[in-house]
Amino acid sequence: MGTDLHELLRSLRVWDPEDTELPALDPAAAPAEPLPLFTRWLAEVAAAGQREPHTMSLATADADGLPDVRIVVLHGADADGWSFATHAHSRKGGHLAVRPYAALAFHWPALGRQVRLRGPVATAPAEEAQADLHARSTGALAAALTGRQSAPLGSVEELARASEEAWERARREPDAPAPSWTLYRLRPDEVEFFQGDARRRHVRLRYRRAGEGWARELLWP
Repeated sequence: MGTDLHELLRSLRVWDPEDTELPALDPAAAPAEPLPLFTRWLAEVAAAGQREPHTMSLATADADGLPDVRIVVLHGADADGWSFATHAHSRKGGHLAVRPYAALAFHWPALGRQVRLRGPVATAPAEEAQADLHARSTGALAAALTGRQSAPLGSVEELARASEEAWERARREPDAPAPSWTLYRLRPDEVEFFQGDARRRHVRLRYRRAGEGWARELLWP
């Protein structure tokens, strides 16, 4: 007999106290800009055992405004924005070419936290994209060299052959270029920090750009 989806969903719990710590967020003590708080939260959730805390959901829209979302890796965050990378000819690359605006979401259940961002997206210079790629693992370079991301695939055997060739080249040429590999930077207009609370009095602190600085406000949960 198969699994009953509704019974399974009702059996699942959020923020089990045996597994999850819910620290407090004091908005009055929050920094004037979002990046220092993001950096501190990322360090804290990593120390709390959150697996792959540098992964995030990336939402884009196509030329017709239809949305799409996927998980990607954060490559960096600084005054220029939050960075991620992909091939320019991938689905998300195509979306960003026609609608250079996106949203990011980090989910860190180990501490009951989320961070959400949205804003315009720009491409970094090509040399920065290649330097970023070559600073990563051999596997990352092999994946980039395999290419053809989002194109139809004839068979898993075809993928295996292309991947083996890419791995061999990545080991042989650790500086091999991947011309379509593109580094994108999302410069947020808004950044929201969500801290869960056991009594559902969640704290939502939103930063919004205001001139050269940031304005802060609380949101109802």
